[in-house]
Amino acid sequence: MLTYEYIIYIVITVLLHIGVLYLMKRKRTKYPLYGRHVVVTGGSQGIGLWAAIYSAQLGAHVTIIARNVDALKKAKILIEENCKEPNKEPFQKINYKSFDLSTSSYQDTCNMLDAVENEITTPDGSPVPIYMLVNCAGMAICGTIEDTSAEDAHKMMDLNYFGTYYPTRHCLTKMKKRKQGIIVITASQAALMGIYGYGAYGASKFALRGLAETIAMEATHCGVSVTLALPADTDTPGFAEEEKTKPKETKIISGSGGLAKPKDVAIQIIDDALNKRFFSVSGVESWLLTFLCSGMAPWNGFILNLVIVLTIAPLKIVGKLIQWNFKRIVRNCAAEENKDIGNDMKTKETNSGAVRPKRRQYVEETSDK
Repeated sequence: MLTYEYIIYIVITVLLHIGVLYLMKRKRTKYPLYGRHVVVTGGSQGIGLWAAIYSAQLGAHVTIIARNVDALKKAKILIEENCKEPNKEPFQKINYKSFDLSTSSYQDTCNMLDAVENEITTPDGSPVPIYMLVNCAGMAICGTIEDTSAEDAHKMMDLNYFGTYYPTRHCLTKMKKRKQGIIVITASQAALMGIYGYGAYGASKFALRGLAETIAMEATHCGVSVTLALPADTDTPGFAEEEKTKPKETKIISGSGGLAKPKDVAIQIIDDALNKRFFSVSGVESWLLTFLCSGMAPWNGFILNLVIVLTIAPLKIVGKLIQWNFKRIVRNCAAEENKDIGNDMKTKETNSGAVRPKRRQYVEETSDK
């Protein structure tokens, strides 16, 4: 049982989190995007689309990449309507490229990005290099490990991981040579801890987290920053598809955090990236989980690191309570499922007229050696 001291400690911890979140949100963007080239994968809808719109509002040239040409054309019109100075020279340039990151080779991806770079030029005809790469392409197929097919696991790894790794590797090399650039890798809260029903999906997102942490160590001294976005459930077309395959347990666990708006998430991600923050997280619950599960990941800022040091002990208690609650949900759902199966069997036996024995005389146990 928790004592009053621990309860007070936890309340103070939550208040500190809210204070830190407020301070980070009110900090204004330092590094403008005016005249820079921003490339957004998965930019035809959801978080990617709003990241592209916000970048255009900040004055950037924007190229969006996705598969569906019709969706790309509609997105392009929407982004153009939000350009910072649409009627002033030099005009911002908004382009799109239809490309399937999940099935393309590394070399094809490199060729595509080189073409994208050459399509946006300065008044003297020089290509505008990619300054910020925002990786938002991804998909989610939920299910327990044994219910997720090997084919679906490969699909998620191909798009979620390699669909980010390929463009990131290509752009990173050029950014390091120029001594400037920003990489955004969009993962998920599922990259922080294993969650029921997110096995194969979570594995692909954990891989992105490892990729981002490695880039932070390899490239920061070269003038290249990386931001790992960890959005919770967000109201996007991709989330609607994800809901179709979610087990009951997963819906209950993930549903406790509510549903974020893609516009708010995208603005947070771009602002965090421009301010060179490693993590981009929205909401107190997401911050709490990130603090608990981030391990040796790089945190920016003395005050933020001090808060982590002072609050990590009580947060561990909170973490245990979160894990206990998740396991309780899984047990309750399993009990309900077993009860439903038992009721179905009784109904079938009643309908078939079968008579059940009063009790078993003995149970013969066997074991495989």
